[in-house]
Amino acid sequence: MRPTIVLVVLLVVWGLGGVAASLWPAAVLPWNTFGTALLLLSILDLVLLLRRPTPDVVRTMAEAWPIGIARPVSLQIEGGAQVQHLEVFDLHPPGWRVEGLPRRLRLTPDTVSRVDYTLQPDMRGAAVFEGVQLRLRSPLALWRQRREAGTRHQVRVFPNFAPLTRFALLSADRASRLVGAHIKRRRGEGTDFHQMREYRVGDSLRQIDWKASSRARKLISREYQDEKNQQLVVVLDTGRRMLAQDGALSHFDHALDAALVVSYLALRQGDAVGLFATGGESRWMAPQRGMGAVDTLLRVSHDLQPQPVATDYLAAATELSLRQRRRGLLMLVTNLRDEDIEDVLSAVRMLQKRHLVIVASLRERALDEVLSAEVRDHDDAIRAGATARYLAQRKAAHDALRNHRIAVLDVTGEELPSALVERYLAVKRDGLL
Repeated sequence: MRPTIVLVVLLVVWGLGGVAASLWPAAVLPWNTFGTALLLLSILDLVLLLRRPTPDVVRTMAEAWPIGIARPVSLQIEGGAQVQHLEVFDLHPPGWRVEGLPRRLRLTPDTVSRVDYTLQPDMRGAAVFEGVQLRLRSPLALWRQRREAGTRHQVRVFPNFAPLTRFALLSADRASRLVGAHIKRRRGEGTDFHQMREYRVGDSLRQIDWKASSRARKLISREYQDEKNQQLVVVLDTGRRMLAQDGALSHFDHALDAALVVSYLALRQGDAVGLFATGGESRWMAPQRGMGAVDTLLRVSHDLQPQPVATDYLAAATELSLRQRRRGLLMLVTNLRDEDIEDVLSAVRMLQKRHLVIVASLRERALDEVLSAEVRDHDDAIRAGATARYLAQRKAAHDALRNHRIAVLDVTGEELPSALVERYLAVKRDGLL
């Protein structure tokens, strides 16, 4: 319970007036009467405020939120039997970016007012909305009271699944282009028989089915498609390397978003998708087929967080070899340093005995910005030189892996989804599995 600025001003005026009235005896009685009336009015106003019922509040919002994406929240506030003036504050999770609150309202009797605002979560995992805080104003505007209404809600913040909703109505090829992947097509080639059709200019002689052609008395070609029911496992580093912040998201959040995109497109192609998180916190999701695997992937990964520990790549490769027996495409997403190369090389060589392995090494966008910035003074020159040296060491580490015929993607977080999709489609197109 707090007095408003109106009551504070009246009390100050009464106090100053009392000092002046003491110098003029004839004004003492009227001024004391004014003070008594002010006291009685403030008490009456306080009683009326305390007797007012708390308005009913209903919060409407999604139960699942994508990280970094603003989503709407709606508050429906029901008015009582009297006109009320109040301020609305929703007790959303701390740290989330909010637009549209706080809000001042005038509630009229027997009506429902609606407050719409947006929130943007900044961390994955479980999050709690407490009640809605209302600051009620007394009828004479002398007092304010803070009350809590509504119910407690718990929501889950997932990796950014917003792109998947755009992909749902698109073909796999169009969805791949939407994320920026460059698709190279080779018509009529593949490993699985798809259909028979008339010969087209450009078809190879190997595609012609001579028996069918003789029966139809025209050239008939066999059309093949990429093999289905193959397996893709995304291997995510949850160690200290992925704590690096790049823009609004960490490297790990960028990796999770990219894992969702490539997994969704692989499922659309008829393949099975799995997840292996290692380094800090560990998770395993065995490869699954069907679009329902996206929900499983979201549930398994939504609360994963990188930890400030060193990743043991060799131990991870040993565990993954025991879990994933069938040959598949393994996409390791990490942030390589030159001191990691020996461990990573040993781990990948172990996995290559059975699997096809691709290493995606995330690069901080700030490094590119430093090199592209204009050098104006001595500090800028030192910064640019140190950055160039670091990138040269990084390139040498990647080249060491490439010398052992290990595919390495050196990309930023924004480039990662398209790079993974493009490499996945290339592996399918070339029949490398």
